[in-house]
Formats: sequence, C-alpha cells, structure tokens
Amino acid sequence: MFENLQDRLSGALRSISGKAKITEDNIKGTLREVRMALLEADVALPVVKAFTNQVKERAVGSEVLKSLSPGQAFLKIVHQELQSVMGEANEGLDLAAKPPAIILMAGLQGAGKTTTAAKLALYLKEREKKKVMVVSADVYRPAAIKQLETLAKEVDALFFPSDISQKPVDIAKAAIAEAKIQFADVLIVDTAGRLAIDEAMMAEIQQLHKAIDPVETLFVVDAMTGQDAANTAKAFNEALPLTGVVLSKADGDARGGAALSVRHITGKPLKFVGMGEKIDALEPFHPDRMASRILDMGDVLSLIEEAERKIDKSKAEKLAKKIKKGQGFDLEDFRDQLIQMKSMGGLMGMVDKLPGMGNVGQAAGQMDVAEKQLRQTEAVINSMTPLERHFPDKINGSRKKRIAAGSGTNIQEINRVLKQHKQMQKMMKKMSGKGGMRKMMGAMKGMGGAGGPGGMPGGGMPPGMGGGGFPFK
Repeated sequence: MFENLQDRLSGALRSISGKAKITEDNIKGTLREVRMALLEADVALPVVKAFTNQVKERAVGSEVLKSLSPGQAFLKIVHQELQSVMGEANEGLDLAAKPPAIILMAGLQGAGKTTTAAKLALYLKEREKKKVMVVSADVYRPAAIKQLETLAKEVDALFFPSDISQKPVDIAKAAIAEAKIQFADVLIVDTAGRLAIDEAMMAEIQQLHKAIDPVETLFVVDAMTGQDAANTAKAFNEALPLTGVVLSKADGDARGGAALSVRHITGKPLKFVGMGEKIDALEPFHPDRMASRILDMGDVLSLIEEAERKIDKSKAEKLAKKIKKGQGFDLEDFRDQLIQMKSMGGLMGMVDKLPGMGNVGQAAGQMDVAEKQLRQTEAVINSMTPLERHFPDKINGSRKKRIAAGSGTNIQEINRVLKQHKQMQKMMKKMSGKGGMRKMMGAMKGMGGAGGPGGMPGGGMPPGMGGGGFPFK
C-alpha cells in the first residue's frame, strides 16, 4: 500500500532539502509534485486541494527551528497534515454498551464484508479478550451464510445459524436473544451486499439498523476502488449513521487514495484496514503511523506490536538462556527464527514497516529472490535429521547429497545454508558476551554492507543471503 505515492513524495520532498529557508518560491515546485503524487494515488480532488493549501499556509513564513533544516521542517509539516487528513489518532470501537455490543457490517457486494466480519471477530477475541458471536442476515446469498459459518469455526467464534427463508430483522433479533443466553460480549451482524447502491437495499438495512440499534455501524469498502471508495462510503453515510469505515484489500492497493480520502469526504473515521487474505490480517488504522509509512519513515510501533503478538516468547527466552550459557545456536534454533519471521508476514511484511526501506520494498524481483531463499533454507533444515540440526559439523558429503534430494535443492544450496548458519552463530556469540549488542551491531554492519540491511537475530532476518548480506544492497 502507498508504494507509488511513497516513491513520488520522496522525490518531491528531496527537492527542498538544502534550502536556507522555506519560501513560497522554493516550495512551489515541491507542492506541485506533491499535488501530482496525490492525484496519481487516486486521492479525491477536494482532499488534494485542501491538503496542499494547508501545507502551503503552514510552511510559508513558518519559523524553522535551529534543530531542523528547512527540508526536515517541511517534512514535519507534510507528516502532520497527512495525519490531519486521515484523522488525528486511532479511533477504536465503542464496546461499552450492555452486552452484547452489536456491530452492524454494511457495504457493497464483493467488498469483503463476510471475511472482514470474521477477521474482526478474531481481533476482538485475541486483542480485546471478548466472547464474540457472528450471524449472517444475508438472505439473498446462501453461500454467504455457509462462508461465515466456516470462518467462525476457523476463528473459534460463536455462530448463530440463519436461513434464506427468514427476514433479516427476525434473524438479528433471534441472534441477540441467543447472544444474551451465551453471555457473548459482542454480536457481529453481517448484512447483504449489492453490486450497486439501490433504494431497496438501503431501505432494508435502515429497517435492520432501527430494529437492532447497533453501537457500531461499520462500512466495509474495497481499497482498490480508490476515491470511489470514499464516495460510496459517503452515499451509505447519508442513509445510515455510520460510526466508521473498514478498508478491505488494502494490501493490493499500491496507490492508497481511499485511505487518504475517506475521512475528509465522509467525516467518519477509518477504523481498520485489511492487509491480506490471512484471517488475522486486520490492523487498527493509526493515522500517525500510516503518515510515517507514506513518507518512508517506517512504522516501527506496528512492527513491535506484531512481534509481541506473534513471536513465541517462551521459545525466545529459552534461546536467550541457551546462548547465555554458551550452548550455541544450532540449526533447530535457526529454523525457529525463520518460522517466527514468516508469521510476521515474511521479509516483505517487515521491510515495509522499517524506516527508509521504501525503495527496497519496491525491488519486487529482489524481494522475491530473498523470500525464495528463506523458503529453501527452511526446506533444507526440515530435510535434516535431529542429530544434523544439533551438530551441523557432522554433515559430510553423503549427508549433503541426501539432504539436497530430500529438500529438492542441490549441494551448493546446502553449503549456503550451513555458511549462513555459521554467520548467525557468530553473531549470537557476540551478543552473549560483554557489550554484546554493540559488537553484534558492528558484525551486522560488516555483513550488510554500506547502506544495506544486515541480519536481525531474535526475530530475525538471517544474514548471509546472497553471499554475506541481503541481495538488495
């Protein structure tokens, strides 16, 4: 998401760096570039006009602090205004109502409502520790009811069965009664979508809304429809008292126009973004973090939160104790690191959130090579016996042939993995000694090359890829 905009804005903002102060003349070209970048990202024209006018008003004549260069000062203003356009801060769900708190999902057909309902159920269950029930009031698409039932099992949420012969209002009321009996904290009501906005659909959902009085009415919209997403949300907002918007399929939108337009056009907060097909790929929308990602300043907070959720803490502690005792870092540990990184979205998912890595993320071919090497490394280690994983020095020529055959690779690939492991082992050894972290950073710097990322053990991008560093130096 935002890859194209990120690239254009980086170039536009570079043009002001090195100036002595910010003047109307020297930011004219930069603002023109920013305007074009936003329009190409499919941001709605009224949003682009309001944004650039506000940036210009704040930048021209503004006092540049001694600690900042004019380029940095201008970047700070653009960052703050991007935040302002998308909403000042994350607005969570209001679930303070008497249980069950009812969430109504609305949207067009194909926007991803049913999948988003299940993702939201998992989010509330895992992060908010809520007992969640889901129900489908889509009586026009029998497959929607079955789909929600399947997804509810996957996320371990309560499912209330419904039938196409019933009326949506009757389904919802029966589900509310059952949610009370089951002591559910939250009831998520999925509704029918249409291919276009029509009066019958609006009348039906208005009637449903009136009957169940939800605490949250979320509009789910496909991010890839660009500024049309914001316009559709506005039309729904005129018919329903929306409390927020969820952008689905945001990972497939390289432009990001919808995210930047929704708040300004609808006046409603963007509460969540769907960042992939996986059932846990739903993130709360943080305007400040998203602004940082757009400007290639990274989103380290989200990366840390994801690591805290997905990294196996007991395994991490066990590994730390093992290394401290000087017991070494074997191939079993190495494989665990790869699995943990995979759970965080792989290399691409991590690089996307690191500061200054926008251009790396865009080198899709190089990233594909790196991801392929990670998969091969895991396959190679899986083809080893437990003895070989614990004592790699015992892997001789005949063992290498057997491992290569079992992993569908070759002897060179086995040697690469063993070399990679040795480098990781050295880094871990440095980390366990006195002044370990400083020594380890020095080792990483040497391995990553000037300006290139090295390894990140412990949660960790393995070093040595592509002959001593990542292939995208």
